[in-house]
Amino acid sequence: MQYISTRGGMAPQAFTDILLGGLAPDGGLVVADRYPHIDHATLQVWRGLSYPQLAFEIVSRFATDIPADDVKQLVEAAYTRANFGSDEITPITELEAGLHLLHLSNGPTLAFKDIAMQLLGQLFEYVLAKRGEAINIIGATSGDTGSAAEYAMRGKKGVNVFMLSPHGRMSPFQRAQMFSLPDANIHNLAIEGTFDDCQDIVKAINNDAAFKAQYKVGAVNSINWGRVVAQVVYYFRAYLKIAPQIGEPVDFVVPSGNFGNICAGHIARQMGLPIGRLVVATNENDVLDEFFKTGRYSVRSSNDTHATSSPSMDISKASNLERFVFDLIDRNGAELKRLWDEVDSTGGFDLGKTPYFSRMVGEFGFSSGRSTHQDRISTIQQAKARWNVVIDPHTADGVKVALEARRPGVPMVALETALPAKFEATIVEALGMTPPRPSELADLENRPQRSTVLANDAALVKRYVADKLA
Repeated sequence: MQYISTRGGMAPQAFTDILLGGLAPDGGLVVADRYPHIDHATLQVWRGLSYPQLAFEIVSRFATDIPADDVKQLVEAAYTRANFGSDEITPITELEAGLHLLHLSNGPTLAFKDIAMQLLGQLFEYVLAKRGEAINIIGATSGDTGSAAEYAMRGKKGVNVFMLSPHGRMSPFQRAQMFSLPDANIHNLAIEGTFDDCQDIVKAINNDAAFKAQYKVGAVNSINWGRVVAQVVYYFRAYLKIAPQIGEPVDFVVPSGNFGNICAGHIARQMGLPIGRLVVATNENDVLDEFFKTGRYSVRSSNDTHATSSPSMDISKASNLERFVFDLIDRNGAELKRLWDEVDSTGGFDLGKTPYFSRMVGEFGFSSGRSTHQDRISTIQQAKARWNVVIDPHTADGVKVALEARRPGVPMVALETALPAKFEATIVEALGMTPPRPSELADLENRPQRSTVLANDAALVKRYVADKLA
């Protein structure tokens, strides 16, 4: 398996060569040069596998330059009862006939990002040890990626983490999870701006080849290919648990802002998993909903990006969308580069009048829906009343859209993204109760916190990193 850039300007590389990096050298995203195909007979065999065993089967098909025995040890170290609370790792609840909730939030930071990040932590330490190298991760988070990355990388040999987050735009729980970590290799930077501003700074640093080389800059954001591969596993796992017969369709609805989580579902579908529809659920920052309904991708400015009660989706530049569009336009790197140059110059592009638009639904199975604050409150109340389940506001965005998008006779899986304890204020507003949290996190917001507030300026972030590493 070799890896190329969506924009066509990178020579093919192996998995371990692209694992530690962010953007490709030409500014594109790294993708596999092909998708391994999984036939129905193989899927039938996989029905009997444990989560680590299934993860091995999938990850080993992408990480072909890591010996199989080593991949096996890495996935077994990542997916443990100690890390995720049960051997199931991603258990499933049937809310009612045909409607399922895929629980992805039982890891150390109570969010779905842990699923990928726990494996990425193992992979990073493995590759760095083999190469005798160190890495400095510079990432951006809208709330959950940051804590999942920091918990996975804390204390890891040869790894420093510099995590950018939008100042004042995360929940108190999310902020405390990150800022209370005392580890010397963890650095939190609160940027005066939105998540998109943080993401733009990370991209600017990644595009500075000299700085990136001098300070050995790597990435763990959703643009990291290793993360996407790890997320592919739970789509297979859910399908194998839910499909009445191999080959019958199962639909998935995914709350999404940066398109990383649902991009993994797209890859699973391209590999041959019989996913029927992939339904994108957005909040009021509905760039993706607009794209899948009209074909128009129109990036919003920082001032037009709303601060909502599902803050991890307050994103108006969906980085991973580039990977899907690359497949949509038949992997034409020159055309992909032209489209993203148009994003940079005009703020977007429009595929609505092209043949590609009809392929989004017909060939690739995508559709979308949108949720508002009042929808979230109502859905949280409905979930408690109908199913006696408390869900977080992002998951509520997904469940609201799932209820609208269900098809007769086709199982629908809504992906849970976080536990409600992370968004206490919204749960109190909806249900008049404080959501339960693990006992070890009872005093989280009262622990000492440390972070550095910086203006929205890539040069300032570079200077901070350089000073810390001096």
